[in-house]
Amino acid sequence: MSKVLVIGEHDGHKLSQATARCVTCASQIPGAEITIAVFAADPTAVAAQAAALAGVSHVVTVSGAHHAHPMGAVLAPHVVSLAKGYTHVFGASTTFGKDLMPRVAALLDVPQISDAMSVEGAYTFKRPIYAGNAIVTLEAPADKILVATVRTASFEPAAAGGSAAITAATVTVESPTHTRFVSVQAASSDRPDLTSAAKVVSGGRALGSKENFELIFKIAEKLGGAVGASRAAVDAGYAPNELQVGQTGKIIAPQLYMAVGISGAIQHLTGIKDAKTIVAINKDGEAPIFEVADFGLVGDLFEIPPQLEAALSK
Repeated sequence: MSKVLVIGEHDGHKLSQATARCVTCASQIPGAEITIAVFAADPTAVAAQAAALAGVSHVVTVSGAHHAHPMGAVLAPHVVSLAKGYTHVFGASTTFGKDLMPRVAALLDVPQISDAMSVEGAYTFKRPIYAGNAIVTLEAPADKILVATVRTASFEPAAAGGSAAITAATVTVESPTHTRFVSVQAASSDRPDLTSAAKVVSGGRALGSKENFELIFKIAEKLGGAVGASRAAVDAGYAPNELQVGQTGKIIAPQLYMAVGISGAIQHLTGIKDAKTIVAINKDGEAPIFEVADFGLVGDLFEIPPQLEAALSK
């Protein structure tokens, strides 16, 4: 039997959907018994959400003031201590997971599998390389703890309906003192979260200015979706960094992805390859984005999107 420890990712109040996707990945391991670990100042609410996920057998909470703002450097020794007796330790391939899991692997002195996109066996996984142009199969040693980050866009979130037991654990390890929480600056928005939204509208550099990029926000608002941007649009200052989609930004898998003025560089396509339906609007009929689009419209960016926004308003 495989005992899988999934590190719960949250904002202190709500469990991230990325964790639910990690559970789906873990559940595909034959004979997996899944435990979610929740580290927080007050883990009560998040633990209840974790326990409600189908497929989860157990939820372990670790409370403490130093977990109010989870940081990889501080959290890693606690995860390692808790991981004793488990065969696998999973974290989402998010900013949080990419900071934490390599530290856990280093402390355990084991290799890490990054961006696992499919489960081939208890210790065998597939992951993308070369910006998704190739897929490799990796096999980890079965006599050591397997540490992995999960490519969340490749898995559906685990459904609700679980009723896992919740227990509190005491972890007695010395936390590093060289890293400490100072402050956080985060954008707040009423729009859906980019990584979990069912609909995403993204704009590219072709929009020409930050003012023109406002049209993307208007269309997204009408659709009830999130806003994304290409790296070129972010570098040009049209959109903030947290909206970047692609290999060096967010990897997403919405039901609908609308790309406006995005040519379709391979780095961007890597971030949207798991989208269910891709709609592209571009004046260049030879743009690479049309090769992956389910629906494509060739036309002027300053004529078609306003017409679309007006139609959605009706």
